[in-house]
Amino acid sequence: MSLKIHFTPKFYMRASMTMAVLMWVIATLIQILEVLAAKSSLDLEISKYIPILLEDLFYIFIIVYYRFKILSVESGGFVDLLWRVFAIGLVTTVISLSIMLFNSEIADSKLGENEFLNLLLFNTNRALISVFLISTLTVWKKLILYQKSRSLVVYWNIFESVLLISIFFNLTEFTLQNNVLFQVLFAIMAVMAIILSGNLKWVAYLNFKQKWKSVLIILLITIYIFYFFNYLYVASNDALERLNTIDNLFIIVVFTFLLFYSVFSVLVILFNLPTSSVFEKKMEEAINFQRLSQSIQQGENEDQIFDVLLNSSMNAVYADAGWIEVTLDNAESKIISKHISRENLNRVKEQILTSKNRTVIKNPLAVNSDSDRVLVNLKKSNYKSVFVVPLIIQNEVKGFMYLLNEVSDSFNKEMISIINTFASQASVSIENFRLMGDALLNERYKEELNIAKSVQRALLPKKLDHDSAFSIHAFTEAAAEVGGDYYDTYQLSEHRFVIVIGDVSGKGTSAAFHMSQMKGIFQSLVQLDLSAEEFLFHANTALSKCLERTSFITLTYFIIDTQERTIEFSRAGHCPTLYYEKKKKETRFLENKGLGLGIIRNSTYKNFIQVNKMSFGKDDIIVLYTDGISEASNADHDEFGYDRMKNLLNQNAHYDPTMIQKVFISKLYEFCGGKDLDDDYTMLVIKFN
Repeated sequence: MSLKIHFTPKFYMRASMTMAVLMWVIATLIQILEVLAAKSSLDLEISKYIPILLEDLFYIFIIVYYRFKILSVESGGFVDLLWRVFAIGLVTTVISLSIMLFNSEIADSKLGENEFLNLLLFNTNRALISVFLISTLTVWKKLILYQKSRSLVVYWNIFESVLLISIFFNLTEFTLQNNVLFQVLFAIMAVMAIILSGNLKWVAYLNFKQKWKSVLIILLITIYIFYFFNYLYVASNDALERLNTIDNLFIIVVFTFLLFYSVFSVLVILFNLPTSSVFEKKMEEAINFQRLSQSIQQGENEDQIFDVLLNSSMNAVYADAGWIEVTLDNAESKIISKHISRENLNRVKEQILTSKNRTVIKNPLAVNSDSDRVLVNLKKSNYKSVFVVPLIIQNEVKGFMYLLNEVSDSFNKEMISIINTFASQASVSIENFRLMGDALLNERYKEELNIAKSVQRALLPKKLDHDSAFSIHAFTEAAAEVGGDYYDTYQLSEHRFVIVIGDVSGKGTSAAFHMSQMKGIFQSLVQLDLSAEEFLFHANTALSKCLERTSFITLTYFIIDTQERTIEFSRAGHCPTLYYEKKKKETRFLENKGLGLGIIRNSTYKNFIQVNKMSFGKDDIIVLYTDGISEASNADHDEFGYDRMKNLLNQNAHYDPTMIQKVFISKLYEFCGGKDLDDDYTMLVIKFN
């Protein structure tokens, strides 16, 4: 199995820095040995190119170190990168000045004449300066390649390759002052450096404060560059009149490039300073506009939207104070204010109403003057100018925004335009907020309806109790708005059956809930084998304790004895039962008296219960139904009605219960046409054998 070794960037950084230090130590030791050998008239037989090559390798390893170092730096701002360069330059400068101070202190002593010490200090200083130059070069590279293009990358790679090759040019021992090739190469690379120095896209992303910081830092970095150049190449006696021998093409090109880029950066930043505040203002306006646009997605309510509008508008026009006054749906007014007391607000409002020095800006899309914007100049007030903007929501003026400034005529055309944009966007956001609220309300209502329908279906029996003496069929269809239709059956004994049908007042989930209460009461009381009268009385007592005051339930309660072939029934305010008597071949309504359950909530309810008892014959038919069928209406608002139901049963009495139900419902739909159901349709058809 092969062993895979993975080297991290940190490993390469440590290795490259270790190798750089090693190259510096070896080169310094060789130079010290050469000094000793010269004093002793000895020949070390070490090639003169070895120290130069070691110096070049030192540069290479430092470049490798910073290449990985810049990758490990967390993504920060441009100012942070400049601070890093400044910090390295500051450390290098402090050490360099300390060395110079030390040299000046020992200049007159024997220690000051020590060649080994001077060589060690010079090499240390030169190495630190090289580290600063290469670290700055790495940061400048990162800035240049910000938002890079393919051509820029290619151009930089060429420049960097030539720069790396130039490290080894000092092996030729050519100097800038005496060699034409050196001068040509330097000129070419300087031109390339100037071209690259024009890539300053990062400057546009600095705000006003960051630009000032950047200028200060880069100026200090430029001072470092001049100081280090002066230390290495300017003769101490002649100042800038004579340069020391420049024999390192790489170092002089890096100096030149860093200097050009620093100068260009400072100039470009300074040229951009006058427009920075304007640009930042526009950016802030764009961000505020975006906040208004996204306020619904962020779940903000109307008050938060108005607050964002007021803050954004005040910032955009440099207003000293302001408020928004809106009229709520209940005709009450709400005020959201900034930097103004309620007392001052009322005073300014009165002055606005009485001031004659006003300019009306017409709204070209409006049909009346309520939506006009108004500029008002006040005299006897701390606030000299006021801009009044109407807030139009769903084509109605719902309020006004007041922006105040302590300077007269402070609102220009551009400010007015941006405020109009903000106000329009805020109005759209509020309209969307309200529409979303309505949509959520409708969605919640639909969900409630679905729950109510599910409850209604679950409460209805899946199997209807009966024996061979009669057949029974039930039909129910829920309207778009759920009601509380209810039917059920229960077998008391072998030959006795209870059949009940009811209708809960109201719609929606409350009706479905009351329907579930009715089912619970029915299932509890029916097992006691009560008479129809006792059942209704106890049901009324139970429901009176749990029904809302405005709710009631209509009900018809049947007890069928198939052995005695009798029917005992009572009606609690429900629709009259439709009965077909085969022997007489006639249809009639069983209209016994009774009040709905929950209307009278005391013991006197018993006085309103009427119980009837009758016999049934073969092929007699009972049709139980809810008012959704009898009161169904067509487009002309005519009701289906009792007479039509009687005639239908007369004409179709020869059918079985299922067919009778289908005929009824078919004729009902035909009568109503395409009109939606106003109420539930529920029907129970019983036919005796």
